[in-house]
Amino acid sequence: MSSYGVFILSAYLVVLIVLGGLTIASLSARAKVRRELAARGLDRKR
Repeated sequence: MSSYGVFILSAYLVVLIVLGGLTIASLSARAKVRRELAARGLDRKR
């Protein structure tokens, strides 16, 4: 594999790690907000 291929694959790996981290952070923040709303009695029933 040429150095160009290594660069591309490493760039994809970095992007996947960043997007995964953002997804996890977003889901945990969503769960926290839902818990806070439920504690205050402001949650919406589905």
